[in-house]
Amino acid sequence: MSKHTQNISLAVYNGTLGCSFLVHGRLVHLYPYGKAFLSDSSSQESSPFQKKIRVLEQDILRMGSLVEKSCRLSHEAMFGRNLAALKEIDAIDREVDVFYRRIDVESAQLMAIASPAAKDLRILNAFIQMVRDLERVGDYAEDLGDLAVKMFPYPVHECMSELEKMSTTTRTMLAKSLVAVAELDGEARGSLESLDDEVDASYELIYERLASQHDFRGSLEPIMLLTLSIRCLERMADHANNVARRVNYIITGHHHKDG
Repeated sequence: MSKHTQNISLAVYNGTLGCSFLVHGRLVHLYPYGKAFLSDSSSQESSPFQKKIRVLEQDILRMGSLVEKSCRLSHEAMFGRNLAALKEIDAIDREVDVFYRRIDVESAQLMAIASPAAKDLRILNAFIQMVRDLERVGDYAEDLGDLAVKMFPYPVHECMSELEKMSTTTRTMLAKSLVAVAELDGEARGSLESLDDEVDASYELIYERLASQHDFRGSLEPIMLLTLSIRCLERMADHANNVARRVNYIITGHHHKDG
């Protein structure tokens, strides 16, 4: 496994300790709501509203950890030809969907009931958008696993090395976006944009190679499967990039066009 795409492993603690997780080989600590996400208008560090925000934030990172695991498993299936890895993806996707529905509903309820201040409203709106992005990344990871199964009987295509690079960069983007959520790092958007450009460049390169290939022998299915695969990865990267944009929105209040 690449040193840039180590699996994110969440270890969430109760009470005031917040939660910590490993990414890129280092420990990242998520401080409880009241340090990272405390609005200027809030006067009590442990109000019921703030506690609910903290739980939502931790749930988003738990959800992100599951999505990252799905991406890792689909990567292993596609490039390590490890089809056994796919057995876990369906179960993980069901867990992701549970988190998605719960966070979406609870964020909307807080917006409707608590009459939050402007920054708190931005946080809740961003949370709703983040989980939609993460849910879509998980869905695309599941699709990529299905494509790996269909590609398994065919010889390894010459584009697979570039496709693997594209997948590795996409997984790095997801990891960095989750760190941005944990650390409320609005500046992470810049590095994510650069990585997204790399994914787009790989997409164009592979697409052009596939589109210009004329000496077909046998079935066209592997070409079609590769085309669908690069589309999945390109969309996964866009959604990972969107997560970092949501963080920037929380800090600045400035919307950025979604990828």
